[in-house]
Amino acid sequence: MTYFDTLETRSADQRASDQAAALRAQLAQVASAPGFAEHLAKIDTNKVKSAEDLPLLPVLRKSDLTRAQAAHSPFGGFTVKPAHQFHHVFQSPGPIYEPGNIDQDWWRMGRFLNAVGIGAGDIVHNCFGYHLTPAGMIFESGARAVGAAVLPAGTGQTELQVTAARDIGCTAYAGTPDYLKVILDKADAMGVELKFSKAAVGGGALFPSLRQDYADRGISCLQCYATADLGNVAYESAAMEGMIIDEHVIVEIVTPGTGIPVSMGEVGEVVVTSLNPDYPLIRFATGDLSALMPGVSPCGRTNMRIKGWMGRADQTTKIKGMFVRPEQVAALVEKHDEIVKARVIAARQGEMDTMTVQIESSGGDDMAYAKSVAEVLKLKGAIEVVAPGSLPKDGLVIEDQRVYE
Repeated sequence: MTYFDTLETRSADQRASDQAAALRAQLAQVASAPGFAEHLAKIDTNKVKSAEDLPLLPVLRKSDLTRAQAAHSPFGGFTVKPAHQFHHVFQSPGPIYEPGNIDQDWWRMGRFLNAVGIGAGDIVHNCFGYHLTPAGMIFESGARAVGAAVLPAGTGQTELQVTAARDIGCTAYAGTPDYLKVILDKADAMGVELKFSKAAVGGGALFPSLRQDYADRGISCLQCYATADLGNVAYESAAMEGMIIDEHVIVEIVTPGTGIPVSMGEVGEVVVTSLNPDYPLIRFATGDLSALMPGVSPCGRTNMRIKGWMGRADQTTKIKGMFVRPEQVAALVEKHDEIVKARVIAARQGEMDTMTVQIESSGGDDMAYAKSVAEVLKLKGAIEVVAPGSLPKDGLVIEDQRVYE
C-alpha cells in the first residue's frame, strides 16, 4: 500500500498539534476578510487555541454565504484575496459563488484518488460536470496530483463516451455512482469492452448492490464526501470501513440547529473547518448528517472516520401551517438549564396536525415547558418529559410521522 503522504499516518497528538497551529493561522488572517469580520464581530477568536475550542465560534451556513455574497460580491468577503487572483470562479445553485485554483491539488482530491489506486499510467474518464460548477475541475486536479491523465467527458452522448473510452484506453472512472452503470450498459449494448478497473465516485448514494455490480465487472469502486465549497472532506479506502477525514479539514458532528458537538457515535450535522488559506471556511455547516466512528481504519490511515452520508440535517417541517426549525428546538433547550435535549414529533389525528414535544430532563415543570414551547415554536403542543438519555441518538430533532397518501 502506498499512502499519499506521511500526514495520513501521523499520531493523534501530532495531528492535533499541527491542526491547532493551522487553525490559529487561519483565524489570524481572516480578520482582513470583511465577511468574517462581520460574522465573528462579537467573538474573541484569541480564545480559540485548538480544535476543541471551535464550539466557541458560530456556525457558518449557506444562507449566511448567500446574504454575505449579496453584500460583498462575489465571495461574500470570506476570501483573503480578490476574485481575479483565483484561477476559476464557479457558480453553484443558489446561486453561490466559489473560488478555485489549479495548483497544489487545491481541493485535496488527490488523496482520495490515491486511495482508490489511481495514479501514473491511468487515464481517468471524468464524468463530473465542467460547466459553472466545480466538480469536474475538483476531480481533474486530483488526477493531476497523482499523475493520471484525464478525458474530460462530462455527461451525455453516452455512445460517444463509450467510443472515446475504448479508443483512448481509459482505465478509471470518476463521476456519480449511477452514471458508470449507464456507460457500462451502453458498452455492453455496443459490444465494446472497456478497460475500467477503478472508479472514484461522489455526489450521490453508492448503494451496496451497485458497488457489487461493479465488483462483478472487475471494477473496484470507492466513494468520497466532498462539496463545492470545501473540496474533499472524507473518503473511503480499500478497507471500506467508514470514510476517513481529509488531513486539511477539521470535522465536528453537532446537534442539528446548534453548534454543540454530540457524543462519539451519535448522529448529527457535519460541520467542517477548512484549513485552506485561500478560502478559510470556519465551522461551515454542510446540512448533512453523519456520525463519528471510534478507532482508526484497518488500512493504516490514522485520522478520524465518519460513517458516511446519513441524510439531511435540515429538518424544517410545517406543522399546523407554521414552520418549525431545528434552530427553534435548540433555542427551547437553551431556555431551561435542566433540559438535555428535545425532540418535536409531528403527527396527525384525523385531519388535524398534532405536535408533541419530548423533553429530556431530570425534572422541571410541565407548565413552564408548555409556555416555553408556545413562545419559542409559536405553536402549542403536548409535552412529554422523558429521562435523560432516553431519546434516540439518530440526529433527528424534528420527526415527521405523518403519512400522506
